[in-house]
Amino acid sequence: MNSKKAILSYAKNTILDQSFAISKIANLLDQSFSDAVELIYNSNGRVIITGIGKSAIIANKIVATLNSTGTPSVFMHAADAIHGDLGLVLKNDVVICISKSGNTPEIKVLIPLLKKAKNPLIAITGNIKSVLAEQADFVFNSFVKKEVCPNNLAPTTSTTAQLVMGDALAVCLLKIRGFSSRDFAKYHPGGALGKKLYLSVKDLLIHNDQPVVSLKSEIKKVIIEITEKRLGVTAVTENNRIVGIITDGDLRRMLSKSEDFTKLYAEDIMSKAPKTININAMAIDAMELMELNEISQLLVEDNGQYAGVIHLHDLIKEGII
Repeated sequence: MNSKKAILSYAKNTILDQSFAISKIANLLDQSFSDAVELIYNSNGRVIITGIGKSAIIANKIVATLNSTGTPSVFMHAADAIHGDLGLVLKNDVVICISKSGNTPEIKVLIPLLKKAKNPLIAITGNIKSVLAEQADFVFNSFVKKEVCPNNLAPTTSTTAQLVMGDALAVCLLKIRGFSSRDFAKYHPGGALGKKLYLSVKDLLIHNDQPVVSLKSEIKKVIIEITEKRLGVTAVTENNRIVGIITDGDLRRMLSKSEDFTKLYAEDIMSKAPKTININAMAIDAMELMELNEISQLLVEDNGQYAGVIHLHDLIKEGII
């Protein structure tokens, strides 16, 4: 039985071997790649990506990546294509065919049908002398010397190379489109990822009370305000402009230092120049500011006026943390 040490060694060698092989395919890129990127960018159609076996799985993933970054794409299984699904391909569509050997029977049957329809054909293949490569208008060479599989049989390194080539395509298209994080958010509105990209401080603020005291507020008033608003903090304002902050911690420190706090006011125990954030800032920015300063609350400003408080718990509840 193999030891745990041996298992870890197998895993590490697998990763290192694949990373070395992938680094080599960067040198295989040529003008065919840049020409294909420009073709897709200028196209009025979609990108149809096809393949069979493990290459079909990779095709599905590349389709998902392109769709999420602004390039409309559709998966078409090569075997299904020659049994009716070829109708998916419309006049202005660009077709990408993925095949390690470039010579599988389904691919050989499919190629002349695509060529007849005059759709531009891009090949992602590890065999530039294959039928697919010779018939394609553009070729992305994804050649790897061998699979990381000990028997050099199971598609491993070759499919990783195909995937990386697809990612390179998606990133190039993303960059020349000037695709921003706000654009990305349009395609990812759900879940924590979407919220990180579109949720603002203002969206969080509407759920919270607005604790506030003045400079001359008595300590009893401060305690009541913090307790009732249940945010562990209150702003100290003058003409609705933030001049300080008082937290639960400030109250505890006051009690440990003073036996008689009846003569103290908010201005005596507040922390000056508190951390604030603009009401229109992104919630993810608020999270980063809290983490940077190791605090749990932020006072919010709107055009220099006090607007409220957001708490670390607000970010947790929304799934941002």
